[in-house]
Amino acid sequence: MARGWESKSVEGQQEGAGQTRPAGAATPQQQEQTRQRRLQGLQMQRERILSERTSSPHRRSALQLALADVERELEQLGWTIHI
Repeated sequence: MARGWESKSVEGQQEGAGQTRPAGAATPQQQEQTRQRRLQGLQMQRERILSERTSSPHRRSALQLALADVERELEQLGWTIHI
């Protein structure tokens, strides 16, 4: 009796294994969560860059380039400036 149950369980596992997603494929929900985390991280970087004050023209130039890069990435993710 136990053997019959075990064989059915194995058959069910084998059938279920054929229906799983390929390795590395993310669900739409996981993709959205990843996108939201990336968006939040970029927003934090943007805020940090904007909060820095410097009298060095070289540092200011580097910050402006970094800000432009972060804002470009944010735009690619569908972000808009909230004023």
